[in-house]
Amino acid sequence: MEEAPITSPGVIFETPKVVFMMADYGHDPTETAVPYTSFKDAGYEIQFATENGKQPRCDKKMLEGLTQKLLGAKKEVVRMYKKMALSEEMRHPLSWSEPGFTLDAFDLVVFPGGHEKGVRQIIESPIVHKLVVDYFPKTKRPSKKVVGAICHGVMVLAESKDADGRSVIRDCNTTALPAKFEQVAYWGTRAVLGDYYKTYGHGSENVEDSVKKVLANPAQFKANLNPGAFIVEDENYNYISARYPGDAELFAEEIIKLFNSFHKIN
Repeated sequence: MEEAPITSPGVIFETPKVVFMMADYGHDPTETAVPYTSFKDAGYEIQFATENGKQPRCDKKMLEGLTQKLLGAKKEVVRMYKKMALSEEMRHPLSWSEPGFTLDAFDLVVFPGGHEKGVRQIIESPIVHKLVVDYFPKTKRPSKKVVGAICHGVMVLAESKDADGRSVIRDCNTTALPAKFEQVAYWGTRAVLGDYYKTYGHGSENVEDSVKKVLANPAQFKANLNPGAFIVEDENYNYISARYPGDAELFAEEIIKLFNSFHKIN
């Protein structure tokens, strides 16, 4: 059993403030709803942000029909997603393109993944890149600010570069969707779904390669091919990454554990 954090009697800690940074459409429901539910259950204060404050919608193929049954979210996750979609915070998101918007108000910034082409809206956004370039360095330990990214969400960080062209995760250990996972999904469904599993279309670079090329050393990319839950926590920054929907629960648990550690007395 996990030990409860030891804290000073009578000390009240502020509730972590969380923002899910999202495109209008296309994120994976498991990679969004599972962490959301875990953070909600932990009592965190949650908000969503999209480009113009439009309510985000996750990838329909992962929620309905044959694609959901064979490839998508489990029934329990679909229920989580429906509950999340009705929440005040998801129905009334912030706008990350508003001039006054800043990530500084948040203790945790989450970038869910998703392979649907709509997620390119956030991966390619220069506005988001600027926000991330400003925020990510503030997660350097012993800071108590945290960034979490899963699957294609890591691509947002990879594409967020400073004036010298260096990605914010250049010096970090990270994971993301492994190339072998991506290729199996793509080639296994191409006859029926076309290039659905390739966010940038047939012949485009794998997520793993897109992330590796911005790292100081390709060995910093951890491509665990075991389907069991796996995450990577960087040693120097409060940055936790994960590969795919199967990691979502552990991803959330480890982020919660990290916040608990901030208040633990050794």
